[in-house]
Amino acid sequence: MGVIVWLIAFVAFFAMGYPVAFGMFISSTFYLLISGLDLSILMDEMVIKFENMFVLLAVPLFIFTAKVMNAGKITDRVFDFAKTIIGPLKGGLGHVNIVASIIFAGMTGSEIADVAGIGAIEIKAMKDAGYDGPFSCAVTCASATIGPIIPPSIPMVLYSMLSGASLGYLFLGGFIPGLILGGVLMILVYILSVKRNYPSGEKVSFRDFIRSFGKSFFALMAPVILLGGIYGGIFTATEAAGIVSVYALILCLIVYRTIGLKALYKILVDTAVTTGYVSILVPASFIFGYVVAREEIPAVVTSTFINLGLMANKWTVLLALNGLFLILGCFISVSPILLIIVPIVLPLVEAAGIDLVHFGVVAVFNLMIALDTPPYGPTLFITSAMSKTPLPDVMKEMLIFIAFEIIALMIVTFIPETVLWLPRLAGYQG
Repeated sequence: MGVIVWLIAFVAFFAMGYPVAFGMFISSTFYLLISGLDLSILMDEMVIKFENMFVLLAVPLFIFTAKVMNAGKITDRVFDFAKTIIGPLKGGLGHVNIVASIIFAGMTGSEIADVAGIGAIEIKAMKDAGYDGPFSCAVTCASATIGPIIPPSIPMVLYSMLSGASLGYLFLGGFIPGLILGGVLMILVYILSVKRNYPSGEKVSFRDFIRSFGKSFFALMAPVILLGGIYGGIFTATEAAGIVSVYALILCLIVYRTIGLKALYKILVDTAVTTGYVSILVPASFIFGYVVAREEIPAVVTSTFINLGLMANKWTVLLALNGLFLILGCFISVSPILLIIVPIVLPLVEAAGIDLVHFGVVAVFNLMIALDTPPYGPTLFITSAMSKTPLPDVMKEMLIFIAFEIIALMIVTFIPETVLWLPRLAGYQG
């Protein structure tokens, strides 16, 4: 009886539009009351577990770094440098958009930060150069998907907490998949640019390239410091988040002098607000996970996969889970999906012999695509509002990009070495 009330209550709160964290907490509390369990379990699961999750310290620090980078106009320098790399390629600014997102991905770990920050610059530049609004928005949405795949990555921090997989190896595993996605998107941009006769990029002299590199040098060093320190054994991934946030602050406050104390105060407030959501969501997921474990829901899911013939090999399991994540991503944001679904499917993943680092990167890759899919698709709404482009037009243009994103996802899913090669070079034994 308790589990039925728990499930109905959770679905009802979600359908009424309440925050997912609220639905998880209230439905789990109903379960404890109906099952005659001590409510002190709430304290044990939500507070004590949360207190011991030191890896979560990286989340507010990466959020802070992203906001500092955006407010400090680092995005302008990254975009200008990306233009010098592309040269006279057909659809030049579309390719610049993607390359800039690849560079920016190594600084923030957030797709929304990419769209809200560098996206505004990219869309304006593309429209001014003669690209139509829907295409400019679609390229921006699709390229921002790269953000949390290439490290650092806030979703990977959450997955590491849930699965116990090494955050350092997860970060390393995201490099090649992020580049694969960038390459696939650039192929699509080139095809569409030739078909629609979009303008080519500008040829840049070596002197201009060096000048642009010099202007963006300190900004480009952020991912070098972050990843060099982690894989050089100087500091942990969590400590790296603190170091890169201080570096970003020094860069924007002292070196470039692009933000002042008033702007810094607003950044701190915005960071606290965003972190507050995660700080409620994660503990709520712990008590929700307690109910999942007590009712042996992962075992039910595994037996269902067996009965449906989906456990024939790990590839069928990966394909089915990819489908599940893509569908859920159309309606729910990334963090709740990770916090709710990953604990349920992890036993299934392990039973199928799927490497946890590989699955983690695939799951994050998948859910980044979900941010581009209607009806939820927050990146669609952001780019549409920023550029004053009708939302239906952006959604229609986005369909072909989503198809190519899924092609890249399938490559990463069915060729595990795209994820595991770099971690294994670094000593990973999985």
